[in-house]
Amino acid sequence: MILSLIVMFVSGLILFCLSHKHLLLTLFSIEYLVLSLYLMFNIFMLMFGFEMYFILVFLIFSVCEGALGLGVLVSMIRSYGNDYLSSLSILSW
Repeated sequence: MILSLIVMFVSGLILFCLSHKHLLLTLFSIEYLVLSLYLMFNIFMLMFGFEMYFILVFLIFSVCEGALGLGVLVSMIRSYGNDYLSSLSILSW
């Protein structure tokens, strides 16, 4: 079980490093990383008998991160018409 979670995390990191063309693919890979981290934290907390409040705080931050990413994606599509990261320029912000 732990090995499959580590494979999930590493594959999410590889996907994050290789998806540098579209913003939506990058957001999907970040959410996949958050999901694998959530499962790891959940198993760790259950194994050692810790409180589950940290997992609740982690879920709150991950939902905020997802909403922020979608807001940036919608803003970028309205401004530029696409989600290519190459069309984004720091000077235009």
